[in-house]
Formats: sequence, structure tokens, C-alpha cells
Amino acid sequence: MPRPQETAIKRTGGAALLLGALGIVFGDIGTSPLYALQAVFAEDNGAIKPVESDVYGVISLVVWSITLVVSIKFVTFVMRADNDGEGGIMALVALIRRANLQHPKFSAALVMLGLFGVALFYGDGMITPAISVLSAVEGIEVAAPELKDVILPATLGVLAGLFLIQRHGTHAIGRLFGPVMVLWFGALAAGGIARLVESPDILRALSPHYALLFFVDHPLVAFISLGAVVLTVTGAEALYADMGHFGRPPISRAWFFVVFPALTLNYMGQGSLILSDAEAISSPFYLLFPDWARIPMIALATAATLIASQAVISGAFSVTRQAVQLGFLPRVVIRHTSETEIGQVYVPVINWSLFAAVVVLVLGFGSSAKLATAYGVAVTGTLLIDSILFLVVVRFLWHKPRWMVAAGIAGFVTVDLLFLSANLTKIHHGGWFPLAVGALVFIVLSTWDRGREDVTSAREEAEGPLAEFIERMHRRVPPIPRLQGTGVYLNPSAETTPIALRVAAERIRAIPELAVIVTVITTNSPHVPDAQRVTFDHLGYEDDGFSHFTLRFGFMDVPDVPGTLARARTRQRGLPTDFNPYHATYFLSHITIGDDRRDGMPRWRKRLFLVMARNAASPADYFRLPPERVVALGSRVSI
Repeated sequence: MPRPQETAIKRTGGAALLLGALGIVFGDIGTSPLYALQAVFAEDNGAIKPVESDVYGVISLVVWSITLVVSIKFVTFVMRADNDGEGGIMALVALIRRANLQHPKFSAALVMLGLFGVALFYGDGMITPAISVLSAVEGIEVAAPELKDVILPATLGVLAGLFLIQRHGTHAIGRLFGPVMVLWFGALAAGGIARLVESPDILRALSPHYALLFFVDHPLVAFISLGAVVLTVTGAEALYADMGHFGRPPISRAWFFVVFPALTLNYMGQGSLILSDAEAISSPFYLLFPDWARIPMIALATAATLIASQAVISGAFSVTRQAVQLGFLPRVVIRHTSETEIGQVYVPVINWSLFAAVVVLVLGFGSSAKLATAYGVAVTGTLLIDSILFLVVVRFLWHKPRWMVAAGIAGFVTVDLLFLSANLTKIHHGGWFPLAVGALVFIVLSTWDRGREDVTSAREEAEGPLAEFIERMHRRVPPIPRLQGTGVYLNPSAETTPIALRVAAERIRAIPELAVIVTVITTNSPHVPDAQRVTFDHLGYEDDGFSHFTLRFGFMDVPDVPGTLARARTRQRGLPTDFNPYHATYFLSHITIGDDRRDGMPRWRKRLFLVMARNAASPADYFRLPPERVVALGSRVSI
């Protein structure tokens, strides 16, 4: 079966996908030149001077960091680890689950590590819009210093507009992303080329030996500089995470033929400018362009940073949906903003949480240079986790030799550890923020995962075996009264009795004429083909009104229960011909959770789980059930 991106390439064409990839995938890393070198030469980063040895060393570090981390690590190797065409850290978690490691504790630890990487991604999602838009608007100070006081209000206004439009979807303006980013990368390259034509000596920094000399001559200064150099590879994770939308070939081509050359030329141009004018370290990006071009570049940079921010926000929505599907978050309200694109979703609670955090960051840090100190920790943490999980997949799923894994550790993990170590020195300067966000999100993810397992265990004990219940109903004398109509009972397990059905039989003492039990399973694959989505079982008795459907959805699929049942009924035998899932009554098992058990999770985590459970979105909305046909019957379980 062809992978999703292969089908997309055949249908859409490589050129269109390449243009789309430029618009969506590379916004974050493409806007790094706005602030990266400025952060490297900032006074707080140490004794890095605008002299030839330091500038050549820094530019060499930048070029080879991008080469090693993005070109070699992600584009050449990590992007090969796809989960049915999907990429990103959640795909690596799913692949590790699929590997069935012999040591359950080791597998669980790796999943938890992946969850922490997801948690850091949310920290990145808060910082990226703040630093990107703020760095673009700061160009006002270069073009018109008297308007300096306008920067923060203008930044907040632009960001407010960005978050306000999320509920309307971005499919309309998304068509402009590709052309705008083509113009942006063209401007990056043009600015760099113009400077290199004037002073080409900086081209010598392409040699890696300048980076080595920098470390030999100034080991401490070079090590500290890595904390800011890593800002040049922010967004590398996006190349991998967005692979499912465009496929590996378009992303690779866009990177090697457009983005990588444009970034390299621009960073070298900025380096050349700093060598000729030490004052340029205050804003090397905007000062790279002539006076007449600065206002247009501010407008273009603002558009590019909005695109970068949009990609991160959309990524946060997508990751949230995947986490809900895989059981790491409670159900939340997820709205689809496009009738044709399944991946375009809007999650209100995530949108406004991100906006609140972004406002706090902009007002709290006040400048992109100060925000840069907080940025690197989240980026390097995610890069390191990606490397570790990827090498586990290489060894245990692909069964590659140990020497290959050892080479990966030496080449990837060592570099990531260097970057992370350099950024840990900036924790007290703001690096604590993404770590604190990551820790909080990780606590939420892991608490829900653990609590869900405890509730499932307690629930299964209360439900009892389904086969035993059906047998008892079949042998009951006199038979239990049957009410006219069809009742659909959603139940997480195919082996146990839905609590709502048990309550109806034992307390109401009547059940529907046709009782259809539905179990929804979310797989570790992003999508499940229609032919494999539905399994039917008449539960041993074809004429007693009981039947069971198992519906399988990928973690990127929309779990539309009535729609799936409607499509399946024409292909299934054993059901009455008049069975219509849109006319059935849906019975939900309402569980009241108590925390009176003394074992299990600590009391504070139980309370956190209870708060999340009580605020979870209705399963009727999540499973697309007709609200006027939903009835809840419940019981109480303890964790």
C-alpha cells in the first residue's frame, strides 16, 4: 500500500509540494537569522569579540552546526524513521511501542522520555511566536529609533491578531505561505550575496578548522557560544514533524536547494558585516540591508515570523490531538476548520493557553535578545530526545548492528549533549522557563496516562466479563424485557460489559431490542484504511439482539462513530437491515471517580487527575455522536 506522502506527490506534483513545504516546514528555522547571531555576540554570552578569529570561528560553528544537525542528522537519517509516513517525536514513541522491547520498564522509560520531549515542544511553542515576532518588529528601532516605545505594543497587537484568527482556520491565508517564504529566502540570500561580493574573505569560514581553532584557542568562550549557536537550528524538529504533510523528498529538496544555501549565505553576510563594523552586532540582520530596504524587510520579516509562529501553533494543535488519541491527555474540544483537510484543527484551550504564555514572555523579557537565553534549552532538549529515541528504533526495530548505533551516539548524541550543556548555563537567565513548562506539561501527561490505567483497571473489575453477561441474558427466565429500538453502547474494552448496559439490565430491568456494543481502538499508526477499520462480532448468538463492533482509528483520524458504523452496515452480516446508527440511542457509561483508595498514585496526583477528568470534553462531541440521542448511565469507581 502506498504511503500517504507518495500518494500526495503523485496527485499534487513535486513542485507544488516543495512550495508548500517552504511555506509550512521552514518558517521557524528560516527566521532564525533575525536573532541568532545577535544573541551569539550579546554581552551576556561571554567574551566573544567582533574580531577575525572569533567571527570566523562562530560562522564556522554556525555553518557546520546546521550541516550536522539538520542536513545530516534529520534530513539524511532521522526522517527515514517514519510511522506510516508520519514523523515527529510522537511517531518515534509509536515506533518504540511497535518494537515490543523485551524489557517493559525500559520501554516505559523511553515512552516517558518521549513525553518529556512533547512537553518541551509546548515550551518551544510558547517561545517561538514571542521571539520571532518581537525580533521582526524590533527592526523599527533600526529604521526609526524614535519609535522604540512602539515595539512592545505593536508586537502584542500582531500576536493577538494571530491567535484570534486561529478559530477561523488558516486554509485561506495558507496559500500565501509558500510564495511569501520564497520571497523571504530570496531576500536572505540576496542580502548575504551583496555583502559577500563586497567582502568575500568570510568564505574561508566554510572550513571546519576555524571552528576547531576557536575551541582550541578559547575553549570556555566557544563552549558558551554554543548556547546561542543552537538558535540557528531551531525548527529542525519541524522538518521531521511535518513529513506526513509533504513527504520526505519535497522537504529534502527544499532544504538542500533553497533553505540551506539561503541561510548559509545570510549568516556569512552577517559575519562579514560584523567584521567590518563592530557596532553591527546590535542588529546584524537589518543592518545587512541598505537603508531603503529596511522598512520593506521589517514588513517581510513580520510576515515570515507570523508564518513561523502559525506553523508552531498548528503543530501544538496537532500534537494535542495525537496525545488525546493515544491516551496521554483527556478529551478536549477539537474543532475542524476545513471540510477538505483533516489535519486542520483548532483546539481552544491550547490556543488561549499559548497566547497567555506568549504575552507573559513578551512583557517579562522585553526583547528578543533576552528571550534567546530561554529558547535554547527547549530546542536542545528536544534534539537530544529525538536522537536517543531514533537510535533505539535503529537498534531494536530495524535491528541494525551495534557499531552503527555507537556511531550515532558519537555523532548525534555527543553534539546534542554539548548544545544542551552549553544552554544549561543559561537556566538562571531565563532557561528555567521552558524547563518549568516542560515539567508541568510532563506531569499532566504522565498523570493522565497513569490515572487512565488505574481507572481502566477499576472499571473492568466493575464491568465484569461481557461473555458471562451475554450468557446470563440468554438463559434468563423470564427473558429481560426488550424496548423497541436500537441502543449503541460505547465501551473501551471488547471483553467487558458496558456499565450503562449493566445498569439498564440490573436497575432499569429493560434493555433495547437491539444492543450494539462499540469498542473504539486507537492504533499506533496515524491512519487506518477503511477496509481494516471495522470488525463485527455477533457474540455467539445471532438472534438475541446483541452484537459488537470494534472500530479502529489511527491517531490522526477523526473518530466519527456514527459515520463509520453507517459505512460499515452495508458490508456486515448479522445486523437487521433497518439498523441505522443515526437513529439509534447512544448510551454512555458515566464514571464517577473517587480517590478513596490508599494505594496507587500520591494523593496530589489523584486530585490533579480528577480535575482533568471532570473538565474533559464530552465523549459525545469527541466521537461525533448526535447530541439529542445520547443518554448517560453510570456508576462509581475508586482509584
